[in-house]
Amino acid sequence: MVQFRTRNGLAALIGTVAVLGAAGTALAEDRDPAYATARAAGQVGEQRDGYLGVVPGAPATVSAMVKDLNNRRRAIYTEKAAGKSTIEEYAFTTACRLILQTAPGEKYQGLDGSWKTRGAGAPERDPKCP
Repeated sequence: MVQFRTRNGLAALIGTVAVLGAAGTALAEDRDPAYATARAAGQVGEQRDGYLGVVPGAPATVSAMVKDLNNRRRAIYTEKAAGKSTIEEYAFTTACRLILQTAPGEKYQGLDGSWKTRGAGAPERDPKCP
């Protein structure tokens, strides 16, 4: 669980994410057809920590792809968080947004850590999400 240093730190982080255009930031996986296929097949999902997770039963090739994509995400988080927040805080805030952006039928990590399939309603999100 991410603990923010101060309420002002959380507010600053939220502002930073907005200023950096996080809502429009295209992560590398958005352009990867293998990722799109695995996501549509329910083999990968958004975790609460800002990284992708492999849903049990997915092929080994999906695990390798997710590892590579998570390394790319970490590099982005490291760059964007520099001097403004911790990598973990930035990743958490991004996770809140990415989980909210899942489409019906896509997987995400629920509050209890289990994999949930997004329905027509809003996904289950951490109460600390902005």
